[in-house]
Amino acid sequence: MRSYTEWDPLEEVIVGIVDGACFPGWHLALPPVLPADQHETFRRMAGRPFPPELVAAAAAELDEFAHILESEGVVVRRPEPIAQGRPYRTLDWTSTGMYAAMPRDALLVVGEQIIECPMAWRSRYYESLAYRPLLKEYFRGGAGWAAAPKPELTDEQFDQDWVESDPVRLVVTEFEPTFDAADFVRCGRDIFVQRSNVTNDFGIEWLRRHLGEDYRVHVVEFADAHPMHIDATLVPLAPGKLLINADRVPEVPRQFRDWDVRAAPEPVIPSSHPLYLTSKWINMNLLVLDEQRVVVERQDEPMIAAVKEFGFTPVLCDFRNFNSFGGSFHCATLDVRRSGALESYF
Repeated sequence: MRSYTEWDPLEEVIVGIVDGACFPGWHLALPPVLPADQHETFRRMAGRPFPPELVAAAAAELDEFAHILESEGVVVRRPEPIAQGRPYRTLDWTSTGMYAAMPRDALLVVGEQIIECPMAWRSRYYESLAYRPLLKEYFRGGAGWAAAPKPELTDEQFDQDWVESDPVRLVVTEFEPTFDAADFVRCGRDIFVQRSNVTNDFGIEWLRRHLGEDYRVHVVEFADAHPMHIDATLVPLAPGKLLINADRVPEVPRQFRDWDVRAAPEPVIPSSHPLYLTSKWINMNLLVLDEQRVVVERQDEPMIAAVKEFGFTPVLCDFRNFNSFGGSFHCATLDVRRSGALESYF
């Protein structure tokens, strides 16, 4: 197992599943990142299954995605279903689960190690268990396997005075380290991260110390009123090529200023299409297979054209039903093996 960047040739990947997907238990951590028109739905449906027809449609797209990756020469692995609707408790709170659809959130691969993340949502507390059989297999094969300190996720972890009218206020406090892997983007020796409503400074510092002197962890800031996950804001596609969300990136981080930086096209997802957990900018959530090929949603013609103009060959896949669950190709995958060595690109 080895993966240093978002663009080295992809050899093996974990693709998520939506089996048993449930709305997360309602909690203070949700309103800062949910689309405003979904708050009432999440309150009402907390702990209940997502619509079965949508789960089935997303599962079919995931299976087709896996088939496409295999046809492109990539080994595909899948997690094990776990009982997402079963209540569980700690000493301080009770919750249900959500899904194992987004391995990019729960696990972080840096070089030859895989790290279980201290996620901030109570509904994702045991999500990494779906990947446990794979983690044990990778460990037996020689990979490093670590877990960040498991947070208690007590009320002290969350700003009880959070209000939506304060756009720069994050809901997570510095009580304990928390982070989602999807707030990090890997460019060899340089790793970029944003503070967000799930990733705090404590968590970033834990990862910086854990990785040691071989890596430089850079905190970057964007104009995002609802920050959660960097991979629909700043997307390195190859050495020297960067895709940005122009709405959120008024100033390109200084490390990328010599790169070819292009703004992502406006998303074309219809307003009638349900997006429970994300904005339409999920169209930027691309998976790079190598420095020539990028997986793009089949119906997103502006993004297909943009990728071609940037010098890539788009690999097309239907994924709009999966988008409803809050992610796209990058979120739905964890690249556990890419060929390539540890290098500096800046």
